[in-house]
Amino acid sequence: MTAIKHALQRDIFTPNDERLLGIVNVCKAGKKKKNCFLCATVTTERPVQVKVVKVKKSDKGDFYKRQQTWELRDLTEVDAKDASKENPEFDLHFDKVYRWLASSTAEKNSFISCIWKLNQRYLRKKVEFVNVSSQLLEELPKAEESVPSGESQSVAGGDEDALDEYQELSTREEQDIESMMEMCEYAISNAEAFAEQLSKELQVLDGANIQSIMASEKQVNILMQLLDEALAEVDTIEGKLSSYEEMLQSVKEQMDQISQSNRLIQISNTNNGKLLDEIQFLVNYMDLSKGHIRALQEGDLTSPKGIEACINASEALLQCMNVALRPGHEKLMAVKQQQLLFAELRDTFARRLTNHLNNVFVHQVTDILLLHGFYRSSCLSLPGHDQSSTLSQHTADLTLPKHNPLHRDLLRYAKLMEWLKNTHREKYEGLSRTYVDYMSRLYEREIKDFFEVAKIKMAGTTKEAKGKFGEIHRLAATLPRKESALKQETESLHGSSGKLTGSTSSLNKLTVQGSNSRRSQSSSLLDMGNMSASDLDVADRTKFDKIFEQVLSELEPLCLAEQDFISKFFKLQQHPTVPEPEESDGGTPSRTPPQAEKDTVRLMMNKIFQSIETELNSLISLGDKIDSFNSLYMLVKMSHHVWTAENVDPASFLSTTLGNVLVTVKRNFDKCISGQIRQMEMEKISKKSKVGILSFVIGFEEFAELAETIFRSAERRGDLDKAYVKLIRAVFMNVEKVASESQKTPRDVVMMENFHHIFSTLSRLKISCLDAERREAKHKYTDHLQSYVINSLGQPLEKLNHFFEGVEARVAQGVREEEVSYQLAFNKQELRKVIKEYPGKEVKKGLDNLYKKVDKHLCEEESLLQVVWHSMQDEFIRQYKHFEDLIGRCYPGSGITMEFTIQDMLEYFSSIAQSH
Repeated sequence: MTAIKHALQRDIFTPNDERLLGIVNVCKAGKKKKNCFLCATVTTERPVQVKVVKVKKSDKGDFYKRQQTWELRDLTEVDAKDASKENPEFDLHFDKVYRWLASSTAEKNSFISCIWKLNQRYLRKKVEFVNVSSQLLEELPKAEESVPSGESQSVAGGDEDALDEYQELSTREEQDIESMMEMCEYAISNAEAFAEQLSKELQVLDGANIQSIMASEKQVNILMQLLDEALAEVDTIEGKLSSYEEMLQSVKEQMDQISQSNRLIQISNTNNGKLLDEIQFLVNYMDLSKGHIRALQEGDLTSPKGIEACINASEALLQCMNVALRPGHEKLMAVKQQQLLFAELRDTFARRLTNHLNNVFVHQVTDILLLHGFYRSSCLSLPGHDQSSTLSQHTADLTLPKHNPLHRDLLRYAKLMEWLKNTHREKYEGLSRTYVDYMSRLYEREIKDFFEVAKIKMAGTTKEAKGKFGEIHRLAATLPRKESALKQETESLHGSSGKLTGSTSSLNKLTVQGSNSRRSQSSSLLDMGNMSASDLDVADRTKFDKIFEQVLSELEPLCLAEQDFISKFFKLQQHPTVPEPEESDGGTPSRTPPQAEKDTVRLMMNKIFQSIETELNSLISLGDKIDSFNSLYMLVKMSHHVWTAENVDPASFLSTTLGNVLVTVKRNFDKCISGQIRQMEMEKISKKSKVGILSFVIGFEEFAELAETIFRSAERRGDLDKAYVKLIRAVFMNVEKVASESQKTPRDVVMMENFHHIFSTLSRLKISCLDAERREAKHKYTDHLQSYVINSLGQPLEKLNHFFEGVEARVAQGVREEEVSYQLAFNKQELRKVIKEYPGKEVKKGLDNLYKKVDKHLCEEESLLQVVWHSMQDEFIRQYKHFEDLIGRCYPGSGITMEFTIQDMLEYFSSIAQSH
């Protein structure tokens, strides 16, 4: 390896002014072994450049050549593969990873150590060495110790060590050497003489130094004498200091006694101050004034001043009871006596307050009930009382009594209720139950009366309707009974009441079977409650809508006002952050978490207004029985009020209750739609009269017109769109069913007229969700119109039509068109005979009979006669032109023409239409 190094240095690197510092014999890992050398070199000129050079023997093998060169600064990582075991493999990471296999581990280690030293000396960006032993990075590899010193220094890094020990001369040193050399002319030419002269001058300087040292001995002796005198003086000073120390020791003992006495005095003062602070604390926080005690024991709870005094006294008492006592205070007899006094005052005032508020609840509610004429000493009901007189008083004005004065009077005690809540939870809850009990009875009677008035207004305000209201109320109260029994009661009620929702004549129309009026035929579709659309005009439905809206508008502020009062009076939902509740023995404050307080408010509201949901469902059922279309109004109104209530508080009693009722309304709406579809399926047509526009088609039009008016700006438009799709699909299906079953009227006429009516309705109303059905209706109308025209018109020139069919058959068989006239059965003579059988008069007569036939098939309501007649005219002209075309092509130059012209045909059609 040494010979190779010298050869490489001599042949490759010396000519390039480079020195070879490290070398390793390698081959590429994983490939066929082709040995080469990796060399670490530095340039001899500054700035120094460090390189890794790949050297390979030439193909002839007689000399070496450089194959690839990398700058050391481009090297990012050296991976030795394994730091603990001998492994000849290693990787160098330049622009890509080069994997090498060294001839020996020692050579690999020596090369990696050389790279490390060069990196440490010349590069600012340090190379990362992975899986390399730390010992290897500190010392030269042992393999190089066997190399002679000269070679090691020149090849394996010796030059670099010399560079490490060499230090350049400073500027001062350079100047001194230059000046010294200038003094000797032969300093450069005769180095030995110059060195000898320097040696002589050095000897002279050494002798001068020794003489100088010997001359300073006398001064040293003088210095030693002075030191002895100083030591004697120090001994004198130490004696004086010892006497002073003895004197200070006695003073220290006296000062210690004084300090001890002062410390005892300070401790006594501190203890007295702390005792005074404790006494002041107890006096300030555990003392209740005589005025507060008097207010708690006998304060007036009826006057504003007395209530304010009681509030201040109760807050002071609560503050005294809740004061945080310091450790040991509870053992003081005075503290125990004060706590007993506070507990007695608390219990006394709690009893007084509870009794007073109970009396307030009873008297306030009793006064209200007496005001409305509902109260009786034993209970809150009045059996045998003439309800009609009471109801008649409120019939003119559908309103609920407002309890703002009651709330205003009770809110004066809100702070006292909060005190009671924090001190006596049981009495607080007892008062809550008492309030709920009395108010639920009051509201039950008021709400019942309110809904009875609403039902009277819904059913009608005539004297006869009022006389029958008891039956309506009984009917609404028994809604859960079986549908059959309910239907019988409703029918009997309608029959006896005379006019509840419409005129007597319109009610009687319901019993007439087989009426020819199309409007009465649509009654089964429009009303599940056995009432026809003609019985309920727009004014009746608008009146119902206003009554239902007024009911909801009265209930909403009533519930919100009561809920707001309960929250304020009973101090619920007032604490955004609440500590954990503590166990109390009737006196320790405890609070309920906010969610639990919300649940408490909702529970109280449910008990107070427990009749609202029942009464609303009863009112909704009655409205649905009066007219099933009322479910549309109720769905819109109820949805709006639910949406409004949820915006205020999604979890409130009002929102929950209205949401439950909305489910019932939606169910009635779905039942209305299902009933209409069911009535469509039950539609029967007369076998003796023409069909015309089907009743359920008219019914769908009326339903859509009404629904579009009601749902114009509703929140639940999606429910109506779904119902539209169900209804229109049922209409389509049943139109086709009736058309197939029709015997008097052709199927195409039934389909054409009804789908034309449906298309006109959808185009006029512009219902976006039914655009596809509108296009389908137009398509069906057009198809069946064309089919009816073709089938009815048929072949008015039948023999001529058969003749030309034969001509077309011959042409199809291969006979040339101009040669058809030579066929015996289709010559010119035969054609003239056939044409003579259809003079103009006969054609007009046939068209007149056709017009009468079409007139019998079509109905007057849809006015499609002229449309059909015009389509037949177009079809007849098309056939005429077809015949003329065949004559011109198959009988050219014959001069044969029809007995009548297209202009004659137009006059025939026009005169026939005008004559009828």
